Amino acid sequence: MAAVPHSVTTLDEFFALPEDNIRRHELLEGIYVVSPEASFRHQRASFALGRALLPAVDQQPQLELVALPGDIVLGPRTVVEPDLCVIPRPATAQVHWREVGRPVLVIEILSPSTAARDRGVKRRLYQQAGILEYWIVDLDARLVERWRPGDERPEILNETLSWQLPESSEPFKLDLTAFFAEVLDR
Repeated sequence: MAAVPHSVTTLDEFFALPEDNIRRHELLEGIYVVSPEASFRHQRASFALGRALLPAVDQQPQLELVALPGDIVLGPRTVVEPDLCVIPRPATAQVHWREVGRPVLVIEILSPSTAARDRGVKRRLYQQAGILEYWIVDLDARLVERWRPGDERPEILNETLSWQLPESSEPFKLDLTAFFAEVLDR
């Protein structure tokens, strides 16, 4: 089952739930949603993208790359669990997810069970929250949809993905043809 609405509607109720490191749990505008575990190819793509991003993010002492599971609070009734995100580096590793700053980049890798939410309600929530960049990685189409606040349509990228990190002179660049070949063709 892709999504199971539940009576959880507040942050306190959400964070009181028992841990479950298999399925994805999110609170989307007060609606509790549970999604199945990610497929092998989904995890392979997430790991490969994280590995590619890490050197660029590590050059920014104020930022940290986070490979989820982890709960990003976007509002009083909204907690998302993106596949990858870049957040302001917390002062301590003992920080609770509620205290983590708003991401500067959020990445979702599409799965059949989450594609409609990732492109619909979650995209809208990320844009409303002012997330500077939201990437939707479509493994089947071998492309990345880049969304920014205020965009009515995504920028479609299928050759090179370039991202200008805050306070960096050089942008992060990813050859998407090589990335998708590494993830899907080997």
